[in-house]
Amino acid sequence: MTQTAKTIIIEQHGGPEQLKLVDLPVGEPGPGEIRIRHKAVGLNYIDVYQRMGLYAMPMPLKMGMEASGVVEAVGEGVTHLKVGDRAAYASNPPGSYTEARVMPAMCVVKLPDGIDFETGAAMMLKGMTAQYLLNRTLPQGGLHAGDYILFHAAAGGVGLIACQWARALGLNLIGTAGSDEKCKLALEHGASHVINYSKEDFVARVKDITHGKGVKAVYDSVGKDTWDKSLDCLAQFGLMASFGNASGPVPAFAPGILAGKGCLYVTRQTLFGHITSTENTQAISNDLFDKVLKGLVKIRIDQKYPLEQIEQAHRDLEARKTTGCTILTLE
Repeated sequence: MTQTAKTIIIEQHGGPEQLKLVDLPVGEPGPGEIRIRHKAVGLNYIDVYQRMGLYAMPMPLKMGMEASGVVEAVGEGVTHLKVGDRAAYASNPPGSYTEARVMPAMCVVKLPDGIDFETGAAMMLKGMTAQYLLNRTLPQGGLHAGDYILFHAAAGGVGLIACQWARALGLNLIGTAGSDEKCKLALEHGASHVINYSKEDFVARVKDITHGKGVKAVYDSVGKDTWDKSLDCLAQFGLMASFGNASGPVPAFAPGILAGKGCLYVTRQTLFGHITSTENTQAISNDLFDKVLKGLVKIRIDQKYPLEQIEQAHRDLEARKTTGCTILTLE
């Protein structure tokens, strides 16, 4: 008898109202694939981009990029996982908003016994993003203890992990957020300084904090609203690392402005450019697991919604009402 699973799909790009709960068949894994039964599912802003059409996707689209669960079946050629393994992932193609799925095994890793399923679902995409940003997306000469960096949306899921990770590396992370409450949260999680950009000019504050020198790197998932001013926060040869567009895409700009602002570097990063093999995925996730198991990084889950409330979850995420990580729970 064919298994079915409750699954969230969209049939066209648009608002949260496009999210639909349907029953879909779940087949057997082919070569290089596994079947996993989810215990919890992570919510990320990339899900909003895909739903809205900022990242255009073929329709109908199964939603979601991150989850944890138990491996139910393993296809030919898969050697790093076996039936019964506790596992977690952040992976393409989308499709994690479901009770069970067949998917590529490449980006699925064993979940250590010391990490529960809810934490596993909440941490993979955001935690691996923090890892590759602070360890692999680096300015000229790298980052060293005592260096200043600027991290926008510091009270979000990636931001709170990055605050803790930066503290573990000895970096002075200057975090921005849109309220005093969110600034306090970032400070409690390891930010050296915080700036409420709704009240303060973050360029002036960064220059004040760094005694006029600027920061070695800016990590920006906000996009359009913060881009221009972020460039003005950088020291000479500094790195502007864009990894999201929460306020909209960055407008086109003339490369010549980078020379006038200090011979700056600019890069646009994605997690999925860094996890193109099982080996790379395992290396990045191992570093994340190590930080979590040692207590250097704590995964804060501030919102939980049942799968059936996915529309409200998206509305809250898009309205920036959330802090830390958000998960979908499954019965």
